[in-house]
Amino acid sequence: MSVEKTGVAVLGLGSMGSALAGALLAGGHAVRVWNRTPGKAGELVARGAREAGSVAEAVDGSDVVIVCILDYGDVGPLLEQAGGPAGLQGRVVVNVTNGSPEEAREMAKRVAALGGAYLDGGIMAVPEILATPQAFVLYSGSRTAFETYRGLLDSFARSVYLGEDPGLAPLNDLALLSGMYGMFGGFAHAAALIRSAGGPVAGFTSTLLVPWIQAMAGALPAMAEQVDSGDYSVTGSPLAMQVSHDAIGDVSRAQGVSPELWAPVLALMERRVADGHGSEGFAGVVELLKG
Repeated sequence: MSVEKTGVAVLGLGSMGSALAGALLAGGHAVRVWNRTPGKAGELVARGAREAGSVAEAVDGSDVVIVCILDYGDVGPLLEQAGGPAGLQGRVVVNVTNGSPEEAREMAKRVAALGGAYLDGGIMAVPEILATPQAFVLYSGSRTAFETYRGLLDSFARSVYLGEDPGLAPLNDLALLSGMYGMFGGFAHAAALIRSAGGPVAGFTSTLLVPWIQAMAGALPAMAEQVDSGDYSVTGSPLAMQVSHDAIGDVSRAQGVSPELWAPVLALMERRVADGHGSEGFAGVVELLKG
């Protein structure tokens, strides 16, 4: 694994781009930064970064080009400002702009046409926890590029390589976010119920909800094995029992709380029971989500 100090260009100095550049500087790398709107590089320059006046200037002399901007559609035109094929020739582009699997695959082709190697990245962190044990970054694309610059990438967070298909990082990124938002949705409904009775949401969350969610998270690996095998049989808590009465919805309405976060989950469970799978477990609802 290479830990050699590397010349790096960081294109985009929003909150995340600035945090990435800062982590690279802390790792001792030579960092050039560029932002479409000037004036955001002051702190980074004070720490040793070099502010470039153009994309081509930032890329010149850099082995790795980190792209972290808001709109995926702007990534290709931005990279073309590097100066044509010679601009990216022999360089590695690491694109951590949020996009879709298909966009990542097309970007890999575009970068290859410009002479570079491509890694797509999904940052599983907010800027404040970058370069801490809680953060990790997903990568997919060129295995050679990943292995060559693994030391540099580890400056950001724990690096997780998913495979040669550039679309794997954004797919896994969005899958992880969907799990996160599902948890947040459950919290919002639970908080609304507690608040409806005048209870302290903070105390409920820290003493009851978090331990409960942590305990239930332990069931996820077994549920994942059910999804992989297609065998959703259970010895307790079958779906038919779980949907025999909509207690959550009834109590929510009685408390003046909208059940709109809960209702779609209940609807899937009821459909699965109606399809003849009432004796199976909750994991079977994934069969209803096939395209």
